Amino acid sequence: QEGQPIYLAVKGVVFDVTSGKEFYGKGAPYNALAGKDSTRGVAKMSLDPADLTHDTAGLTEEELKSLDDIFNNVYKAKYPIVGYTSRRILNEDGSPNLEFKPEDQPHFSIKDEF
Repeated sequence: QEGQPIYLAVKGVVFDVTSGKEFYGKGAPYNALAGKDSTRGVAKMSLDPADLTHDTAGLTEEELKSLDDIFNNVYKAKYPIVGYTSRRILNEDGSPNLEFKPEDQPHFSIKDEF
């Protein structure tokens, strides 16, 4: 809705992409990526609904490299991190992922709460 933040997740990291509403807002070219973890779609540069998922199984080395490049040079460089998906911070059984570490990001300071 107009006036509401626009979020999308890549690699389990939730970004506020509201400042890029001309790309991610309603009717914009990449709106399909918003509101979900679209890791596979970003890696494949695909807006196919089947690719708008967190699942990276079967991606090629080239797609994984593209994913890392876009994650670091677009999303982390341009947009504030506002959270993490449960898959990033919890194990499949719901227990805390003890290896979880928040992403370094220039838009905010890591706080002790993490």
